[in-house]
Amino acid sequence: MRFRGGTALFAASALVLASCGGGDSNAPTGGGTGGAPANPPPPPPPPTGALYSVPAAESLSAADVGRVVAQAAAQADAQGASAVIAVTDRVGNVLAVFRMPGAPALASIPDAPNGQNIDAQGLDVPAEAAAIAKAITGAYLSSGGNAFSSRTASMIVQEHFPPAPTTVGLESGPLFGVQFSQLPCSDLVRRASDGPIGPKRSPLGLSADPGGFPLYKNGVVVGGVGVMADGVYGSDPNVLDMDVDTDEAIALAGTIGFEAPVSIRADRIFADGTSLRFSDTSYTMLANVAGASFAGTAGTLVPVTGYYPGGALRAGSTYGTESSGIRPSTAAEFSIPDAFVLTDGAGNNRYPVRGGTDGAEIAAPISEGEARAILEEAFTVMSRARAQIRQPLDSRAQVTISLVDTRGRVLGIVRSPDAPIFGTDVSLQKARTANFFSAPFAASELLAAQGEVPDFVQRVRSFLGDPNALTGSFAFADRSGGNLSRPYFPDGEVGQPHGPLSRPIEQFNPFSTGLQSALIVDNLAQHLGFVTGAAASDTPNNCTTLPEVTPGATRLDNGIQIFPGSVPVYRGNVLIGGIGVSGDGIDQDDMISFLGLHNAGQRVGSMGNAPKEIRADRIVAQVGGRQVRLRYVNCPFAPFLDTAEQNVCEGL
Repeated sequence: MRFRGGTALFAASALVLASCGGGDSNAPTGGGTGGAPANPPPPPPPPTGALYSVPAAESLSAADVGRVVAQAAAQADAQGASAVIAVTDRVGNVLAVFRMPGAPALASIPDAPNGQNIDAQGLDVPAEAAAIAKAITGAYLSSGGNAFSSRTASMIVQEHFPPAPTTVGLESGPLFGVQFSQLPCSDLVRRASDGPIGPKRSPLGLSADPGGFPLYKNGVVVGGVGVMADGVYGSDPNVLDMDVDTDEAIALAGTIGFEAPVSIRADRIFADGTSLRFSDTSYTMLANVAGASFAGTAGTLVPVTGYYPGGALRAGSTYGTESSGIRPSTAAEFSIPDAFVLTDGAGNNRYPVRGGTDGAEIAAPISEGEARAILEEAFTVMSRARAQIRQPLDSRAQVTISLVDTRGRVLGIVRSPDAPIFGTDVSLQKARTANFFSAPFAASELLAAQGEVPDFVQRVRSFLGDPNALTGSFAFADRSGGNLSRPYFPDGEVGQPHGPLSRPIEQFNPFSTGLQSALIVDNLAQHLGFVTGAAASDTPNNCTTLPEVTPGATRLDNGIQIFPGSVPVYRGNVLIGGIGVSGDGIDQDDMISFLGLHNAGQRVGSMGNAPKEIRADRIVAQVGGRQVRLRYVNCPFAPFLDTAEQNVCEGL
């Protein structure tokens, strides 16, 4: 674990009891409310003909931002610490970056376990970049139904879930790999130069380092706060103890008056029977920061190249408005009234539904009508599905759905009103990943990339005993590729070899996952050089060094994703694209993509899921004298709110 001033050890059973409401909620064990209501205010009723409520119009004022910064700085002073404090709105606009006198200039990423650093391991990164990434993580992972922190992120991205010395042998975290999303090179996320529209990029992707929290007003998530004070940008490998964490205490103080409602915090939400972690610091452990004034706080608002001009506190965008970059769709854009779309700030849908652009490569691309059917049917499955990560129980799932053609070009993106922001970029990563690894060009394009990337082709072929792997013989869902991207294969089984797309466990940490990180490490390095002034130009709006398929664009322009929630789209046995879903539990994401595509195929009769005989669950790897089959999708039991049907994907 990371020792930051001290540690209090707790039994795992005590943590479960606390998460279920046992014990004193104001005890210094990560409980305490900070004055937040137990439950968020009731949302407005759904619009006529709709199923979902639309989040109320709330936003951070410049005065709110100043209060967050002042309270965090007051807590830092009380602890004898100096911090860099960042505040963002819900769609990632940076509203303040405040440097206290004596705050660290850099944050150190941990070395590889074996000391052989690769990708982002062992780097020193700007403290401002770390603080911004933490704030974005708190904002992007949260919604009106769940409040997640960067500590929550730490818990769900590691090689075992939950991460602890006693859980060795369990599978990896459910969002394993999500840290490599919202990347500065992504073509989906926006840049500061694009104005207030979001979602915005993060300088370091999502953060697993404690010290990032969401901010709420009247039960509505309006942004995030992130802190870097201790000079370490890592993760917490042991949830069985309670860390005394400098960054986390300072950031938590910043949330006073903007606290997440108690009932939706991560420790009220379960994954595989385990309650998630929101904070190891309690509000009752904080100094009295009431009355802290920004005007009386020592420090400076500092510019951060590519993110924040410095000099003044800024007000945040109101999520759901045109200026935020995410708004309700019009009837002409999407037929289902609950849908939200991404917009350019001038009234134009950034990703209108359209047909495939790849007619030069395949005989019958996805038509506009087929694209619309796929998105509508997936949206309908989502609206019937029971959410896994939202409170109250039996809430409807809320996700983002992306569809691409074989070139990786977007054929449409739709989302529910309150889906977490992180799922926007991730759903597109997932769609592109399923399409790419199912295609006949996967091996040849990986072999044409720079650096270590070509080596992964032979690693896959040797591991599977298939000299023709990655040439389109099999259809890969993200769950399938994820199986091959874990530091143990099968997932979590200690003593077994690592998957061929992963790092070996001796070299693995969340800052180097394997092919996923190798594909974008050059982009990340170029961007950090730009932020620090060491490089004159920023990374382009497309990730990876894969060959371009159209000028300035590759098939993986925002990187790949390696946790479940996507399937390739086929016409007969011909690949024609991919659909990706993100924002709820991974089994829900799998079901929405798989069943939505199936239903669309039934509706239009011309395309659908891959034929059963070529799905990746037909691939068997020889491991330790036994045969291990890859997985394709995993749909939840009894997933719907309107029927008791059990195995909804069986036989499809």
